[in-house]
Amino acid sequence: MGAVIGEILPLALGVAISPIPIIAAILMLLSPKARVTSVGFLLGWVLGIVVAVTLFTLLSSILPEQDADGSKPVAGVIKLVLGAGLLLLAIRQWRGRPKAGEEPTMPKWMQAIDKVTFPVAFGLGFLLSAVNPKNLLMAAAAGVDIGSAGLDTGSIVLVIGVFTLIAASTVLVPVVGYLIAAEKLRGPLDALRVWLGKENAVIMAVLLLVIGVSLIGKGIGSF
Repeated sequence: MGAVIGEILPLALGVAISPIPIIAAILMLLSPKARVTSVGFLLGWVLGIVVAVTLFTLLSSILPEQDADGSKPVAGVIKLVLGAGLLLLAIRQWRGRPKAGEEPTMPKWMQAIDKVTFPVAFGLGFLLSAVNPKNLLMAAAAGVDIGSAGLDTGSIVLVIGVFTLIAASTVLVPVVGYLIAAEKLRGPLDALRVWLGKENAVIMAVLLLVIGVSLIGKGIGSF
């Protein structure tokens, strides 16, 4: 089980370091309905991660057994495809980065984030974690690692729990921190929002490149 946790840690961090969901959570924390919408967003974010990684774990558990020589060709092909997908997303992010002196473009839905309700915030959190292409690729890669490791049910639940905790941490920490000390965190959260907005594309491009290359390496090693 320890080896599997080691395999999924970079993938969980890949989900965690997602500037757009973090910015969305911060905007909700700075809105008039902070305590309601931020909690809804957090719950949706966590549920989306659990659903995605659990689904891919169940799907990968039906993959053919590994060969006698220890190779896992099917899992290897899947990892190669997922790694290539992440590299394509990295290139897209890099090309879409704002030029020098240009203001970054945020999604239009962020402009109306002050008006969202608990159900909308919950749904938004779920969509950003479970349907976002980048997170889906990360969850799929983690699911392949977990489902093909031959773990018992208890160990699978524990590993998914570890993955979820790490992946959700960057939304969980500011939301919980705000609920405890709202006034002290307003300034730092706003500064973090501005910085993430400017560096979003570069952060994601580098992150996707590193994890994509890592997945391709694991895929080659599976043969």
